[in-house]
Amino acid sequence: MKQLSVYRINLNDMDGDGSFPCPSCGILISPDDVSEETYKIIDMETYEDGTLKTLSLMCKKCGAKIVLEGFEILRTLENS
Repeated sequence: MKQLSVYRINLNDMDGDGSFPCPSCGILISPDDVSEETYKIIDMETYEDGTLKTLSLMCKKCGAKIVLEGFEILRTLENS
């Protein structure tokens, strides 16, 4: 049985437009790609106030699970 690879990426450690290479296969995953050709959203976790906490994606090329973290900045921006 093939073991599922899970990678955690903190958005606070990224520069640029939020695009990043899949940690497993290197294909570029972009938040602007809404076609779901390179990735699929498989789960999302929110805080009690409804703001995003984590977003889980699956790379369609290699099947790796990628958990995006670091959305806390959005809560800070909304409360300022």
